[in-house]
Amino acid sequence: MLDFRHETFLALCRIKNYTKTAEFLHMTQPAVTQHIKFLENYYNVKLFNYERKNLSLTREGELLYDYATTMSADNKRIKDILAEKDTESISLSFGTTLTVGEYVMPGILENMLEKYPGIRITMSVNNTKVLLEKLKSGEINFVILEGSFEKTKYDSVLFSKEEFIAVCSPDSELKNKQVTLKEILEERIILRENGSGTRDIFEHILYRHNLSIESFKRKCEAGNISVIKELVKKNFGTTFLYKAAVEKELAENQLGRINIAGFSEKYEFNFVFLKDSIYKKDYLEWYNLMKSFGGKIK
Repeated sequence: MLDFRHETFLALCRIKNYTKTAEFLHMTQPAVTQHIKFLENYYNVKLFNYERKNLSLTREGELLYDYATTMSADNKRIKDILAEKDTESISLSFGTTLTVGEYVMPGILENMLEKYPGIRITMSVNNTKVLLEKLKSGEINFVILEGSFEKTKYDSVLFSKEEFIAVCSPDSELKNKQVTLKEILEERIILRENGSGTRDIFEHILYRHNLSIESFKRKCEAGNISVIKELVKKNFGTTFLYKAAVEKELAENQLGRINIAGFSEKYEFNFVFLKDSIYKKDYLEWYNLMKSFGGKIK
């Protein structure tokens, strides 16, 4: 169990200001300072650097933050388990990014609910940044992410590999026509918001080609894949999405695939949980179960 001074440390890591941390924790600023000094003396290390009014973690502070974050989340799960009134039922709380939640999870959830009628599932669907914050706070137990994340800070296993493609309206001149990536810049790009895995992947691709979002003459952002697809269907622009998100529309000729010369992209969906968690074995069992219910590696 975490010492209350570790909770003060975690709050200061997030807020990065002694006065505001004291206000958040309803204590005095000297008390916050005393808690941090205790931990520094206990571990015999310096935890923070303070330069030009900016507070930052030392290398040792970052290590303690990673361990304390996992311990805090594990402690929350222990409390939740002990508070369960129905010991026979199963509770599962996890998160997915939008593409995974909308186009990968429905079949898996159907199979899980059929096999475990009494299971209580809470699935949070959001962008990568928000989900990782929820993971660190203990609000969810694990996440299935598209896009990049700091793999050294988490435990993760590959869930699947998915093709990333460009699509347009079936009425667009680009449909089934081979073009270069630079030719697409003349079109309006319709894309996800900052922080989403899909947006992150797309920006990495552009970066490798010495391009950026700003290279497009026109752009439109939307935080909903269905909205993006509807705009593209009506020929308001083009987009880049995982093939899993548009397979139905491609098959029904509601969208068309754009063939870009030299463009062949596959990216990982990863099953992610906090590093060194005491529940690692449990999370890997859920991973194997979900894989057997429909997760696929291509």
